[in-house]
Amino acid sequence: MTTPPPAGGAPGAPAGGPGQVPPRPARPPLGTTTSTPRATTEYQPGDGLFAWFSLRPTVRIRLTLLYGGMFLMAGVVLLLLMYYFVREAMQNATLPSLRLGPGVTITTPDGTVITTQADLTRWLDHYQDAEAERSLNLLLRKALTALICLAVIAFVAGYAMAGRVLRPLGRITRTAREVAGSDLHRRIQLDGPDDELKELADTFDDMLDRLDRSFDSQRRFVANASHELRTPLAINRTLLEVQLSDPAASADLQQLGKTLLATNERSEQLVEGLLLLARSDNEIIDRRPVELSEVALRALEQLRPEASGREVDLRPELNPVTVSGNGILLERIALNLLQNAVRYNSPDGWVEISTAPAPGGVGELTVSNTGPVVPGYEMEHIFEPFRRVKGADRTRSDKGVGLGLSIVRSVVRAHGGTIEAAPRPGGGLTVRVRIPGP
Repeated sequence: MTTPPPAGGAPGAPAGGPGQVPPRPARPPLGTTTSTPRATTEYQPGDGLFAWFSLRPTVRIRLTLLYGGMFLMAGVVLLLLMYYFVREAMQNATLPSLRLGPGVTITTPDGTVITTQADLTRWLDHYQDAEAERSLNLLLRKALTALICLAVIAFVAGYAMAGRVLRPLGRITRTAREVAGSDLHRRIQLDGPDDELKELADTFDDMLDRLDRSFDSQRRFVANASHELRTPLAINRTLLEVQLSDPAASADLQQLGKTLLATNERSEQLVEGLLLLARSDNEIIDRRPVELSEVALRALEQLRPEASGREVDLRPELNPVTVSGNGILLERIALNLLQNAVRYNSPDGWVEISTAPAPGGVGELTVSNTGPVVPGYEMEHIFEPFRRVKGADRTRSDKGVGLGLSIVRSVVRAHGGTIEAAPRPGGGLTVRVRIPGP
């Protein structure tokens, strides 16, 4: 149950014959293919309104800036209006009329001696303007100080308010991430007022219900169809083997029986692959510590006879590393990768398999093999099911049915791990699988 690489380049036989040049890709070549596109990218400042902002402009920050900015603008407008109205009131205010009698002199606080009525009137006007200006400046300074303090309080309160308003969105985001981890049974079930956020959460829950039913129906169909097909295929294989064991059968009948038996064997492998693929789509719930090197060794021992028959050298380098998962499914990962590397290889080639701990508390399984050069831009299709080499004989079963790497990717996803493939410079492939530790 191995999957040949995609049309246009296989690690065992390049499509189209020797001498042909692969077509130029429409986009830059991809060096790796990753099974889980959940990796989050860091924010990079760019063009737009928040290009100057070094931090990630989240909705909460935007709402905080909006709340605080609106309050600040309203405060500035209110301050300007208050300044204008107070200034108008002071300008319209009049002092009581004072008359200077004959022979009377007045000494002002600044030492000016007033002896005439005209001097007294000018001094009173000047004094009124100066006091009005001083009072307005004092009012402006105190009002600006109060406005700045209130603006700080408004930004803090706006940040807290935005967080409270956006709390349902955080719940929706966390549920969406859990659903992205193959847990379609999760629901938001948001309670609270019947507003836009609750409507969004209910719509998201309805969508998850439909997706869950659709995926369950698809898995049940594949599993049931695979089970139903097992019985007639087993009967066909038995009848063909009985017919081939008859010494009185003619040579043409023997050849026809062998061809039909090979086709039946491929159909059996296809059914087994579909059944395993349907089962491995579910996330592994009951996980146990598994020694990855032991799993790789068991798969290696199963494949030694086939590798010897194909003149392929196996080179193990197994270091102890413990991961969390299902031992049988992890063994299937190693076995399918080894089968793919051995069957799509060249005589006198080699296959390297290694296990080692990787940064982040994960275990890494690496399988590398020789073979013809594979274009890098074909890597994005290598894990798709039923990808076959152009011109391949579909009646043969010695190179699988096109589900091997699809099963590997599905099992890796079920374990919450990642898988990537890259072409080797000298030909062949290097496939790395990372499974989280216990």
